[in-house]
Amino acid sequence: MFFRKKKPEPAGPVDFLIVGLGNPGKKYEGTRHNAGFIALEALAEKLNVKVNRVKFKAYVGEASLEGRRVLLMMPQTFMNLSGEAVTEAMRFYKLPPEKVLIMLDDITQPVGALRLRRKGSDGGQRGMRSIITLSGSEQFPRIKIGVGAKPHPDYDLKDWVLSKFTGEDAVKMRDAAYRAADAACLIAQDRMDEAMNRFSR
Repeated sequence: MFFRKKKPEPAGPVDFLIVGLGNPGKKYEGTRHNAGFIALEALAEKLNVKVNRVKFKAYVGEASLEGRRVLLMMPQTFMNLSGEAVTEAMRFYKLPPEKVLIMLDDITQPVGALRLRRKGSDGGQRGMRSIITLSGSEQFPRIKIGVGAKPHPDYDLKDWVLSKFTGEDAVKMRDAAYRAADAACLIAQDRMDEAMNRFSR
């Protein structure tokens, strides 16, 4: 008996880019500044995609979502140069900022809280600042993932964002990552209103 080989899907254009921000390397895994990476890994798991191909100074993986081709990206440039990877991919696929979702950490929100925004300033987050500066636009939809404020005013901000989630905070972050993944899927389907109603605080 002969079986016909399934034809590969045509490699059409990418319709949407979803970016998780973080710092590469083992030493940064599980840190507050890597909340975007953690959420992107949850999304990759949900979509059964491996984000391991090197392209655009990043690890990328392609997924199909309701007939749309979506590129998942984890920039490997370190946080404050994230815009290099993002804008390179935008130019290659001719994507406007409105079709590029950024998932990032937010120290102004409690651990696990999600804030969805259609656009806006960088809010002091250096990865977002790099993306806005190099693209010349603030029109990026985003999912801001709460990682908690500094425990006290004198605590060094860099030390805080590079500290790891532990205990109850780790549990809250894991839950937030899966909720962010669900929200990202809706946003990639142009269902931002629904995503905001369901997931944004």
